[in-house]
Amino acid sequence: MEKPKGLLIDLDGTLYHGRQRIEGADLLIKQLRVLQTPYLFVTNNSSRTPEQVAEHLMEMGIPASPEEVCTSSLAAAKYIAEESPGAKVAMLGEEGLREALLSAGLSIVEHNPEYVVQGIDRAFHYDKLTHAVRWIQEGAVSILTNPDLLLPSDGGLMPGAGSLGAAIEAASGVKPTIIGKPSSILMKFASDRLGLAPEETYVVGDNIRTDIAAGVYAGCKTVLVMTGITTKLNMEAHMRETGITPDFVCGDLNEVIDLLC
Repeated sequence: MEKPKGLLIDLDGTLYHGRQRIEGADLLIKQLRVLQTPYLFVTNNSSRTPEQVAEHLMEMGIPASPEEVCTSSLAAAKYIAEESPGAKVAMLGEEGLREALLSAGLSIVEHNPEYVVQGIDRAFHYDKLTHAVRWIQEGAVSILTNPDLLLPSDGGLMPGAGSLGAAIEAASGVKPTIIGKPSSILMKFASDRLGLAPEETYVVGDNIRTDIAAGVYAGCKTVLVMTGITTKLNMEAHMRETGITPDFVCGDLNEVIDLLC
């Protein structure tokens, strides 16, 4: 196979589970640095800033810097800023989203927004839902950072940004523009940051329905690693369900190192 010019690497399920590093994650990143192969950590997580994501990785012994982190919040902010520079935005989300919007030169407002951008919001309540629905019905553009319905937590699964987005969509009758995986928007944003065309990059992830699908939709090569959501037992079902087939399948990260490095 032709070696990739750059890599877009998923996080949860690919490099770690919660606070537990997956075997080979640190070695993969160290080897990429030795080979000077460009890469980015690409995550649907909209709540954390790049600094917080990098800190989480380093706590597990995985080399990382904020500049290597690409979140759905950053991609959403850039998407809005390119479409409408300096736009007025109503935000339903957390610190990572707020920082991304402000850094992109957007104005966060509580009245008459041009956009409603929504990510995970653990302070979500009925009044926020009501305002979001009314703004969208009045013409504000609806943006969803990522469609994840459920998220893992220390106490078990919890509703994700997609669950909140489903309520807003149902009440407003308007489908949002989705930024995060499996949308291609996040992957194209990440490959642009690398200065590479999508076809020059490889997406590495554990989930056919999100990581691999997003890579395929963006025109990237894809590497499925059996360390998370998609396994040998459900891979065929996931491929039938999505119509997506990864370019390469690796049992673990050591196989990814052998394949890509």
